[in-house]
Amino acid sequence: MRLLLMRHGQTHANVSGELDTAHPGLDLTDLGRAQATAAARALEGEQIDAIYVSSRVRTHQTAQPTADDRGLTPVQLDGLEEIQAGDFEMRNDHDSVAGYIGSVATWLEGDLAYRMPGAETGEEFLARFDRAVREIVAGEHEAALIVSHGAALRTWVSTRMTPHPDAPPATQPLHNTALIVLEGDFDAGWEMVSWQGHPVGGELLEDPTAEDPTGDLDSDGDGEIG
Repeated sequence: MRLLLMRHGQTHANVSGELDTAHPGLDLTDLGRAQATAAARALEGEQIDAIYVSSRVRTHQTAQPTADDRGLTPVQLDGLEEIQAGDFEMRNDHDSVAGYIGSVATWLEGDLAYRMPGAETGEEFLARFDRAVREIVAGEHEAALIVSHGAALRTWVSTRMTPHPDAPPATQPLHNTALIVLEGDFDAGWEMVSWQGHPVGGELLEDPTAEDPTGDLDSDGDGEIG
């Protein structure tokens, strides 16, 4: 099976640097809507048999242009949501952002039993994302688009896919409407086909002024989680 895993478009929380992970979440900005429209155009040559989104409004808004173009109805699946921020929810101060990023880094370093303060462990996050992807695989599509979230996508993909020499470290930015493509299944494993960290509609659709902590898992600005 082919999985196209796309991060949602820019939201108002991405611009302000707030850790927005709770339901329903903030809307897309005007730029985010332009990113979603551009993504639909960029995906025109891709086979997509079904579209899945999380319960957060930003994933619905991002998926809609692609769904409209193809006459598909996005399916909401619990489990595809962003890694819960817990005690850091809607905070944008340095300590809160560093606490969130540091917790994800702990998972990526192998300690999946560590709990995000006030929220889930790495094991709990991976279990609920796995359940959602297994449901998608059970749909027996040849190819499906999943619109999800930055930290969630990098953590799940980096943990579940077969190591690939061209895969960037999970610390590298995954910008709004970036796209990771995998092929395989849970038995044979997931192989990386491509990893585009910039918007699929083009780098001109990026906003270098946005704080966006879940898009850039780097609390120090030096390319390393810390």
